[in-house]
Parts: sequence; structure tokens; C-alpha cells
Amino acid sequence: MSTKHVNHLANEKSPYLLQHAHNPIDWYPWGEEAFAKAKAEDKPIFFSCGYSTCHWCHVMERESFEDEEVAEVLNRYFVSIKVDREERPDVDHIYMEVCQALTQSGGWPLTIIMTPDKKPFFAGTYFPKASKWGRPGLMDLLDAVQQRWRENRDELIEHSNEIYALLKHEYKPSTDVQLSSELLDIAFQQLEAGFDAKYGGFSGAPKFPTPHNMLFLLRYWRHNGNPKALAMVEKTLTAMRQGGIYDHLGYGFSRYSTDNEWLVPHFEKMLYDNALLCHAYLEAYQCTGNQDFAQVAGEILDYVMRDMTSSEGGFYSAEDADSEGVEGKFYVFTRQQVLDILGEKDGTLVADFYGITSQGNFEHGTSILNFIDRNVEAYAHKIGIDVAELTKLFASCRSKLYAEREKRIHPYKDDKILTAWNALMIAAFAKAARVLNVAVYAEFAERALEFIQSRLVRKDGRLLARYREGEAKHLAYLDDYAFLLWALVELYETVYSPTYIKWALEVSDELKRLFLDDINGGFYFYGSDGEQLLTRPKEIYDGAIPAGNSVAALALLRLANITGNNELQKMAEAVLKAFGGQVKKYPKAYTFYLVALDYQLSARRKIVIAGSNDSEDAWNMIFAVWQNFLPDTEIVFNDRTKADLVEKILPAVSNQQPLDGKATAYICENFACQPPITDVGKLLSALVIE
Repeated sequence: MSTKHVNHLANEKSPYLLQHAHNPIDWYPWGEEAFAKAKAEDKPIFFSCGYSTCHWCHVMERESFEDEEVAEVLNRYFVSIKVDREERPDVDHIYMEVCQALTQSGGWPLTIIMTPDKKPFFAGTYFPKASKWGRPGLMDLLDAVQQRWRENRDELIEHSNEIYALLKHEYKPSTDVQLSSELLDIAFQQLEAGFDAKYGGFSGAPKFPTPHNMLFLLRYWRHNGNPKALAMVEKTLTAMRQGGIYDHLGYGFSRYSTDNEWLVPHFEKMLYDNALLCHAYLEAYQCTGNQDFAQVAGEILDYVMRDMTSSEGGFYSAEDADSEGVEGKFYVFTRQQVLDILGEKDGTLVADFYGITSQGNFEHGTSILNFIDRNVEAYAHKIGIDVAELTKLFASCRSKLYAEREKRIHPYKDDKILTAWNALMIAAFAKAARVLNVAVYAEFAERALEFIQSRLVRKDGRLLARYREGEAKHLAYLDDYAFLLWALVELYETVYSPTYIKWALEVSDELKRLFLDDINGGFYFYGSDGEQLLTRPKEIYDGAIPAGNSVAALALLRLANITGNNELQKMAEAVLKAFGGQVKKYPKAYTFYLVALDYQLSARRKIVIAGSNDSEDAWNMIFAVWQNFLPDTEIVFNDRTKADLVEKILPAVSNQQPLDGKATAYICENFACQPPITDVGKLLSALVIE
């Protein structure tokens, strides 16, 4: 990358924008300066949006944005704007919707050409410099647009106004949609119809993990007893863990698989994927007792603690797919490399089990570690070695390979800290602390939450979206608030500090004040105090990341159950109702919404444990309940060592006291409470847990 050029991105904090700060293109960040320049110079805007670990963004930069010829055209005829989609998801959301509407596809880099008043008239994704692979070249595209801008501008303006009119069309909720378990049944049937019985997952290649599909299916199994729902989750999670999408040496999952069998990943690792997958593996472990699932969840968190945690306690965003300009280079091995590192005997055992062949399963004779269609037990039997001995040998060999891999040039790490993604990981750490009974996970969760509180909350209480190198910036979006609410509920039910409920109630108030649509229901994506863009969208589609509306609905329902606050209940129900008509058209696309709906339709239960934080019997009760998959149950701790706080923040439970000096459980379900219980066995029996 040349450093002789310095453009208007040089003072930004976004790693993605800084990657382009020395392009010969005179890039501007999204802002009034760029739009004022476009109006003053009567030029269209060339808008490019991506993120720092995006492989095809790197390709387009190398081919076009570092090219002097491309820069000369863009600088002469356009005003060029670069946007980091992870910092400005509001801007990305609007223009990605345009791209999908015009081209029937989307992705990054997102390429938009628009008028100086932000109205788009052209959309696409990656373009090579010159036409190839049936794709138009960027140079041809720019030449055609600048010529039409000079000679036939009225047509472009008219087209942009038509697109703007489509964007402005506001979704009106259906008033006659009945939210019932029928929606859950239809979603299950759709997932079952698309299920890959051989390798798991719910689509063909490329295959995305979509963890909320699993979260929904586990609840469907729990409430309906359908064994196929559980079997699909087990198959998918097992196949992913065996495949190359999982990093068998350093842990963590890549973003997606390019094939059906989860072998060849797109190697970038995203914080949000790993947070959500941790939830899925933890819940699958609760449902099945399969220790492999518990192990994977723990390994994901080991990876995050080791590689993705800042010294201040926040979590980094992502790791790139590329190193030294080559996708996957950091992760792959040749068979000879494995033999050289481990020796002939151990190296052969490891290479054979992990699919490392002389021909390779990736590029240039290299192999991605995997054990698709293999397992340690069968392999140990085949070669006549004790399973425990082989497991120990493999662990030792993986450590040696990992140590050798660490000497390589690492992929680029995007070290910005995003509130929304951090909240997802906080929720995962909190849940893992309960399910796996590992105290350090709760410590990491609390430390990250303290980071958000101290670095990403303005003095007036307004949450911000991104922190990097001492700078907190961008008003937080719906996802930031909704995911933080989820994290606070999860962390409360792990450490039982009432102050987390206090903060959660404050977050729910801000959700209502800044984001709620009082007329049509649901939450807008950006706040009423944010930059007013072409439109103010609402999102319910649960894509790679679940929609803020879906997560908010579930978190509000859980908080309502914990606190007894009926206003929160009504707000959540209104969100679900607002999008019911849209969800009904294709329920499979809204599985986190359906997780919230499942909770709403269930016989929600609250268990109040009355006792003292320093008493073993209270924690024995809590630990016993934690081990079970009870997705419609919340545990509230009336901790007598914090009686004043509990009475102030959770007054509804302060009257439920320990009996005869013993920790006591009060189970309330379907608007009725059972007699108090002081015995762990009787508590589990009352919950119908064997």
C-alpha cells in the first residue's frame, strides 16, 4: 500500500477506513463535508461500504482502489465516500436494501452511486477494474455513469426518485394476525424440509451457521417433544465441529462454509458468530449431556479470552481471512509440514485423522484440518490404541502444531470494540459461567460490561456504538440497546447483582424513548436523536445476526418475568404483534423472533430463591436448576445480604423469605405460586426434572 497519498480518511479510527487512508482516491468519510462538496461541484457520489476483514473488499481495493487510473476517474468526476458497515449499520442497512431490490442479491463491498442528496440510482457489490467473469468492469461503469450524468441527468434523477419512493414505503402491520404456535410448527416444517441430513445445516453452499435456528429448534423440542428437532441440532453442531469451519488448533468458528460439508470456510472469524454459537452449544449440552458440546463452548471462550480481549476488558470485533494477501494461509498445513513438526509416527496419525493429505483439500497442496465422517473412538479401534491414550496424544500434537502456527504472520485483527457484539459475547460468557460452572467466565462478562459502562456511555447516559484508541463514537443503534438488555438479564441470572436489573430497566426505558414506533409498533433501527437518513427502517429479519426487534422482544419478556413489570410485557407483545404478518409469510427467516414468541406463548415460570449469598444451601438450589434446559424459566435471588437493594429494585420478591433459616424456593407459574420448598430434590421434582 502506497503512503504517498493521504486522503480524508487519515484521521478516522475505523480500521476499515484507515485501510483506505492512503489510496490515491480522495475518499471522504460519510458526513456533511462530502455531500456539500458534491453539491458545490455538481458531481454524483461514489459510495463504497465494507468492513476490515472482508476478503472481496481487499480484492477490490488491490485491483481498483489502489490503482492510479481508477483514482483519476473517481477524483475527476465523482465525490467518493467510504463507510465502515460495522460502525454505520444504519447507512449500510438502507443502501443494502437498495442493492438487494435492484440486483436481487447483496454483499460486501457494497457499491452505490447516488445523487448529492443521497438518493441512489445504481447499486452493486464487487466490480473488477476491467470486465471479466461476466461482470462489468469498474472503469466501464464509471465512464458510462459520468457520461450519463453530463448528458442525460434527468433520467438518473428520475430513477433515483423512483428508488427513494420505494424506500419510503412504510411497512404497515397486519391487525388480524393471530400469534399462535402454528407459526412455530410452520417454521419447524420449513427447517426440516431444508435440512441436510448428511452434513447438517439448513441450506446448500454457502452454508452459514445461523445459531438462532438451533436455539429455536431446541425450544421446539423442549415444548413439543419432537425428536427430529433435537436430532437436527445435534447433527448440525457435530458436523460443524468436525469440519474445517472450526479451528481445531486455536478454536473458534469461521463465518461460513463455502461447501456443503463445512470443510472449506471463508476463514474470517467474527465475534458475533462465536458468541451466538457458544449459546447454541451450551443449550445443546444442557439438552443432551453431550460433553463434546460443552467442550466446544469452552474452547470458543478460550479463543476469545486469549485472542479477542483487550487489556481493558472489551472484546475485539473480528480476525481477517487473509494473511500475507492470501486467504487461509495462516490456517493450513501440508502433510510434510505436519510430519516435520510432529515426527513420522505421530505426524502420520494426526495427518490421517485430520484429513491432511499429500494432495491437500485446499489450495496449492495444503489441507484444512477436519475430521468429517471420522471420530476418535472408531479411529482408535482401527489402529489398536486406547481411546484415552489417543485423545491425549492428539491434544499434545495439536498444541505443537498450534505453537508452530503462532510463528506465522497472523491475519489482521479488527480491534475496534462494538457495543452490540460485546453484549452478545457478555451474554455468552454469563450463560457459560452458569452451565459449565466456571467462575472466570462471569469475571470476563462483568469486566466487559464495566468496559461498556465506563467507555461507551456518555455523561448524559446515551449509549455509544464503537470504541477504539480512546475514542467512543456513533450514537448506539437498536441492536446495541437490545443486545445489551439481553446481556444484562443473562448476567443478572449468573451473579445476581440487582444493579444489573436496575440498568436493564433503564435500558428498556431508553429503548422506548429513542426507538419505539408509537403508531405502527416495533422499534426503529436508529434513534430519534440520530442522523436522519433517507428512511428510518425497522428490521425483523434474523440473518447472520438476529434482528434487534427479535432480541428486544425476548429480553423485555424475560425482564418482565423477573420484575413483574407489566409495561415491559405489553411493550414486548406489541413488538411481536407488529411484525406478525411479515413473519407469517416465511417463518423460517425469523427464528429468533420465534424464540421470543415461544417464550410469550409458554407457561412462563419464575423461581425465587430466598436465602443468603454466603449460604451453601441457596447456591445448591441455584446450581441444580442451572444444569437444566428451562428456556421459559427465570431465577430471581432474594439475597438477604442485599435486602435493601432487592427491596428497592425487585420489590415483588422481597416478601418471599427463607423459612426456618433455610434457603427456600418459591415457584410461580401461570399466575399461581406453589408452596415454598426447602429441599433441592423436591425443587427439581416440582420442575418435572428427573
